[in-house]
Amino acid sequence: MAPDVKQRKYQVIGTRPVRHDGVDKVTGRAKYGADQRLAGMLEGAILRSPHAHARIRRIDTTQAQAMPGVRAIVTAADFPEQGDRIVELGEGMANMRHLSANVMAREKVLYKGHAVAAVAADNVHIAQAAAQRIHVEYEVLPAVTDVRAAMREDSLILNEEIRTQAFGSAPASPDAKPTNIAKHFVFELGDLAQGFGSAEVVIEREFDTSTVHQGYIEPHNATVSWNADDRVTVWMSTQGSFTARQQTAELLQIPVSHVKVVPMEIGGGFGGKISVYLPPVAALLSKKTGRPVRLVMSRADVFQGTGPTPGSHMRVKLGVKRDGTIVAGDAWIAFEAGAYTGSPIGPACMCVFSCYNVPNARVEGFDVCVNKPRTSAYRAPGSTHVAFAIETVVDEICSQIGMDPLTFRLKNAAREGIRRVDGPVYGRVGLEETLAAIQASEHYRTPLPGKYQGRGVASGFWFNVGLKSSVSATVNFDGTVTLVEGSTDIGGTRTSIAMQLAETLGIAVEDVTPTVVDTDSVGYTDVTGGSRVTFATGIAAVEAAKDIQRQLVQRAALLWNVDPSAVRYEAGSVWGPQQQCLRFKELAAELPTTGGPIIGRGTSSEATQGGAFATHCVDVEVDPDLAKVTILRYTAAQDVGTAIHPSYVEGQLQGGVVQGIGWALNEEYSYDDQGAMRNPTFLDYRMPTCYDVPMIDTILVEVPDPQHPYGVRGVGEVPICPPPAAIANAIYQAVGVRMRHLPMSPPRLWAELSKNSS
Repeated sequence: MAPDVKQRKYQVIGTRPVRHDGVDKVTGRAKYGADQRLAGMLEGAILRSPHAHARIRRIDTTQAQAMPGVRAIVTAADFPEQGDRIVELGEGMANMRHLSANVMAREKVLYKGHAVAAVAADNVHIAQAAAQRIHVEYEVLPAVTDVRAAMREDSLILNEEIRTQAFGSAPASPDAKPTNIAKHFVFELGDLAQGFGSAEVVIEREFDTSTVHQGYIEPHNATVSWNADDRVTVWMSTQGSFTARQQTAELLQIPVSHVKVVPMEIGGGFGGKISVYLPPVAALLSKKTGRPVRLVMSRADVFQGTGPTPGSHMRVKLGVKRDGTIVAGDAWIAFEAGAYTGSPIGPACMCVFSCYNVPNARVEGFDVCVNKPRTSAYRAPGSTHVAFAIETVVDEICSQIGMDPLTFRLKNAAREGIRRVDGPVYGRVGLEETLAAIQASEHYRTPLPGKYQGRGVASGFWFNVGLKSSVSATVNFDGTVTLVEGSTDIGGTRTSIAMQLAETLGIAVEDVTPTVVDTDSVGYTDVTGGSRVTFATGIAAVEAAKDIQRQLVQRAALLWNVDPSAVRYEAGSVWGPQQQCLRFKELAAELPTTGGPIIGRGTSSEATQGGAFATHCVDVEVDPDLAKVTILRYTAAQDVGTAIHPSYVEGQLQGGVVQGIGWALNEEYSYDDQGAMRNPTFLDYRMPTCYDVPMIDTILVEVPDPQHPYGVRGVGEVPICPPPAAIANAIYQAVGVRMRHLPMSPPRLWAELSKNSS
């Protein structure tokens, strides 16, 4: 549902122009990572571990090296020693020892698919054949793939150097016992015992979620040229060219100024294309050969060798009064970090009670290493897990006390002035508005007619981030503007940034040409993630436009021979004291005679978002014989702040919902007893298709964020949070069983239905 055009207060914002990169995308001219071709380029292949846990006793590359066409081989021995260096990489801290070992295994392999060696050859077929001729002698160890098993004191330890780091405490002593529990978070608010003591209804439940992949279509890739002057150029598909640059430089221990990352078009990421896997490997192969090297993962490599979202085990306890007032909440959350520390357990702890006013609360979280790939972000990382848990408990409470689930949520909704358990106090937020929008929707007011049909609702939250962005904009003499930015474009952000520049200048967005450039051509810009780009890079574009306005005022004052203080810029024109007026294009034509080009610059680093909320409503039908769930109807209401390009916003909501449906009903990594993934292809990893989802209706609620000049809130994260819980609640309404393990696939649902029938 788009904002009412008649009521728009902006000329550009809120319209639906054709995206600037649209023609290149639909005609096939856009260049993705695997499209890169360089003179003399070699192809690479990576040998990966067949074991989930094993010591590497010996690597023999003799046979591979002797093959005709093989130009170089690298192993972990070619990488610099890192030590336990902790480095800030733009979206969090990372232990460089772990990051390096994840790129290329050292003493141990810690998951099936762990990279062990790499080959560069004249073509990819030779490279792949040579990789298979590398002989690795392993000492196979038992695999630990369950988070609860990994937390036991008698569990086999994956990383001998890991000690539990308690949040807010001094670093753990090196003399402490090694453990798989890398981090321990505790957040507390109010008096938990007093809160539960005053509760009249208390429900506590346990939940599990499986490992899930982000589902991007384009595999990871990198083409790297290590030049004779020791300058490294990387062409790759990435969500953050600057963080990719820093990771590559740190892993190779070369100056960051010696690495240039050229971002290619990206075929999806959703958080999974922030960490680097291939650039350092291709760089070392290029250094050894003196030629550019390209590496492209297969689909099985992507599944087994890159970061999915973590599996989890959670316990959530909620206490309420009979009138529906929440008085206390307690959550225990354990996330599988994969082989190395770094799961989104912190955000999960922040988000678990985020939709509600919980005056007395405690949240405990654990980051736990297991023999699976090191986890990566996936759209609101950690929030979908905990939303599934808390929103299911809320629905059960509503059933027990006989209260409408939306009325309960409205009664307890987070609003301005409420303090979250992790500390921040909400500013102006729009959760209540999303709840009211669903409550008033035709969907929610329409009765369900069929047997085995049910309706569920759920809410979700993501805090969004600001971070740092830079842009520059050049006014051309024909009155157009060239916009240069560093935010890689995943969801149409070229256009959403250009629209904010155009709005501020009072010109048509078609007169702005946005370009995403390499790390040498624009100021530092943080990763495209956290729903930050339209917000933060948008602010930078607004600042660049204001810089242009100031310079245009000075040029007009020079033409009119008046003091610049008597000149103003308004609605795409410059006005003088005698009502002189020059439109943007007219003044641009005068630039060659008044001092030459005008270049506006803008940055953003201070602004932080207030967060975004969504409420979803879903209708399902359950086949009791097949235990198959069919989605009949879906409506997503979300506080989007201000919808810059409503079509893009609607697409973000719909895309997140579809991913949430997949997570809810089918998607999971299936592991055998040895820790091997049994479904590492899209043939066996079951993602939703057009046959699995209905048309998804959207309601755009606009509660402007006061920290942005146009009220923007990031929209890309929140849509994935409510679907699993909403669907679980709808399944309960349809067939009377509570599902507490994702995915709620036919075998799991059948097992629960069988319990009820027996």
